[in-house]
Amino acid sequence: MKKAKIALVGLGHYIYFNQFEGLREELMQKSEDFKKYLVPSVCDTIDLGYVDCVDDAFRAVRSLKKEDADLLFVIMSTYVPSAVCAPFARYLDIPQVLVGIQPLEHLDYSHTTTYMQLCNDDVCAMPEVAGVYERLGRRIPPCIVASSSQNEKIQKQVSEWVAAATAMAGFKYETFGYLGHTYEGMYDMHTDPTAFTAAFGSHVKMLEMCELARLSREVTEEEIKEQIGEITDIFEICDPSIDPLTDFVKEEDLVYSARQSVALKKLVANNKLTALAYYYKSEPDNTYEQLAANLIIGNTLLTSSGIPLAGEADLKTAAAMLIMKNIGGGGSFAEIHPFDISDDVVLIGHDGPHNIAIAEGKPRLRKLKKYHGKSGSGIGVEFSLKAGPITMLSINVDRNGKFRMIAAEGMSIAGDIPQTGNTNTRVSFGGDVCDFLARWCEAGPTHHLALGVGHHLSTLRKFARISGIELIEVKGK
Repeated sequence: MKKAKIALVGLGHYIYFNQFEGLREELMQKSEDFKKYLVPSVCDTIDLGYVDCVDDAFRAVRSLKKEDADLLFVIMSTYVPSAVCAPFARYLDIPQVLVGIQPLEHLDYSHTTTYMQLCNDDVCAMPEVAGVYERLGRRIPPCIVASSSQNEKIQKQVSEWVAAATAMAGFKYETFGYLGHTYEGMYDMHTDPTAFTAAFGSHVKMLEMCELARLSREVTEEEIKEQIGEITDIFEICDPSIDPLTDFVKEEDLVYSARQSVALKKLVANNKLTALAYYYKSEPDNTYEQLAANLIIGNTLLTSSGIPLAGEADLKTAAAMLIMKNIGGGGSFAEIHPFDISDDVVLIGHDGPHNIAIAEGKPRLRKLKKYHGKSGSGIGVEFSLKAGPITMLSINVDRNGKFRMIAAEGMSIAGDIPQTGNTNTRVSFGGDVCDFLARWCEAGPTHHLALGVGHHLSTLRKFARISGIELIEVKGK
């Protein structure tokens, strides 16, 4: 996963330092202490040092503009005139967070000196600084305010900001593939590539089925054999279920799916894709159509490895899957299936693409004689997500052409699912399932969504601040 570049700068007020010996060094240490919350394996850190006057602020800004950072933490070490912070607001077009971490939980009031107060004046200038961002026409930064003893609270907030920056960085200078066309009649699937680039920053590359067909023809017998070995290691191959559409997985089925899996990997690699949305339908018995119908194993393996694929050419849900992956939730392609009012759960799943990295137990393969609502036949992947907290994220476009996110948190509940060659996860939202589904639909999502493990609404709120994309939260109760 691409790491975000996270910058930090400590701010102070030079006028104090000739008055109070040792104060500058003590305040500078706050930036060093803050670094412990930035995990090197998760992000790259850019330390701009300590800035206590306008000239130093200008130098720091010029330096940071060369780094192409994704997020800046502005550490308020004491009272700081807003002029010292103004250059960061005026000249930097990156998300910023104001940080005020007071060393003491409270002052020892009867023994407090001016020096001690200055050491604990971390939030003194925050209102002034926030007001200057507003007056300069910039978005007022979010603020982290805590005592240094509140390590868990600080770590949680910093980690979520880093995760949100990582999710946005995941789109930066990247390419999304678009193969085929949208499913006929699914108006919610259509996406303007230019609007997508405006919102997320990624290029949308139009791919042709003939390239995939050529790659399929070029797959060697050795590559097929190796791919079948990977498939049989990862999946449990199942006999037909009670569903008459299911069938035995034959050797020729595995060979054909393995061939397309290898070809799909090469398509993604050759075009340097971060994600892919695809769908194809044509005249009956067309080679391209059958090829596209047998990508489920391949797109599942790619999605599970961190390259999201979205079916029915749903570019927006490919973006949602990438966001969920980069904030730590995984992200499997899904839609709402039948609900159960006895257990107050709803089945959420799809016929692919899936993310087996977040599966409960070993995923299963079933041969399907036909796909419901789609042409062709092939092998389907069947499993549930891990039991525990889940987050669902859908991205749609509003009446003004603006992208917006719709999200909710729930719980994946262990239990039986239909044996139809689809993923299905039993999800509870902590209340009447029908009432929740009504609220979800009224929020105006697409019918697809990215389903991931863990509760991530707090991080998604931060992603919304960074990206400027509206977030609508649908509550369980």
